[in-house]
Amino acid sequence: MADQNPTDDAAPRDPAAEIQRLLGIMAALRDPRTGCPWDIEQDFASIAPYTIEEAHEVEDAIQRQAWGELPGELGDLLLQVVFHAQMASEARMFDFADCAAAISDKLIFRHPHVFGDESRDKSAEQQVKDWEAIKAVERAGKAERGTLDGVALGLPALTRAVKLQNRAARVGFDWPGVAGVLDKITEETAELVEARDTLGQDALEEEFGDLMFVMANLARHLKIDPELALRRANAKFTRRFASIETDLAADGRRPEDSDLTEMDRLWDKAKAAEKASPQGV
Repeated sequence: MADQNPTDDAAPRDPAAEIQRLLGIMAALRDPRTGCPWDIEQDFASIAPYTIEEAHEVEDAIQRQAWGELPGELGDLLLQVVFHAQMASEARMFDFADCAAAISDKLIFRHPHVFGDESRDKSAEQQVKDWEAIKAVERAGKAERGTLDGVALGLPALTRAVKLQNRAARVGFDWPGVAGVLDKITEETAELVEARDTLGQDALEEEFGDLMFVMANLARHLKIDPELALRRANAKFTRRFASIETDLAADGRRPEDSDLTEMDRLWDKAKAAEKASPQGV
C-alpha cells in the first residue's frame, strides 16, 4: 500500500520563508570560520555525484510509490541545488536567485502558447516540433552549432545514447523501422564474438559498447526507456535470487552450499510463482 503524505493535515508552510531558511543554513555550513569542515571542503566536482545520486533516490521513491518519503527525497535534491548555488555565490559567479530566474525565464520562453500569444490548439506532434525549434534557438545562443551539441556528458550512458540518437533522428539519420535495428544487432553481435575470439580486451570493450548503443536504439524505436527497463530487470533478478536464498535457508544452507543445477531449479520455481501471482510479473 502506498505511503501517505505525513503533511496532509499540517498547516501550510510559507515557501519563500522555507527557501530563505535553507539558504541561511547552507551559508552557515559553508562559513569558513564557524561552518562544518566537510561542507567547507567541498567543491562543484565533489558534490556533483551526490546530485546525481539524490535524483536517482527521488526516482526510486516514485517507483515505489513511497509518497511519505518523497518530500524528504525532493528536499535532499533541492539541497544539491542550494549547495552548488552557495559555492557559486562565494566565487561571485551566480547565486540561487539566478538559478530560479534562469528556469523561470526558460519555462516562459518555451511555452509561448501559455505565456504568449500563440494558440494552445495544437497537436502533440506540432507541440514537439515547436519545442525543438525553441530549443534550437537556445542552443544557437550558446554557440551550440552541432546537432549533438549540448547533450550532457554526465547522463547515464543508456539515457545519453537515446538522446544522441533522437537528435540524429531529427535530421534524418535513423533507421526507418525496427527491422534495420534488429539487423544491426545481429551484425554487432557477430563482431563482438569475433573480437572475443581474435582481438584484445580494448577491441572487445569497443564492440560491446557498439552492441549496447544499438540496443539503446532498439529501445528508442520500441518506445521503451532502457534505463527503466534495466532497473526493472535488476529488481526482478533481486527478487528471484532472494527467493533462492529463502528456499535454501529453510534447509539451513546458503547459496555457496548449493550448486548451479539446484539454484537454476529454485530460480525457475520463483519465476513460475511470480507468473502465477495476481500481478503476473
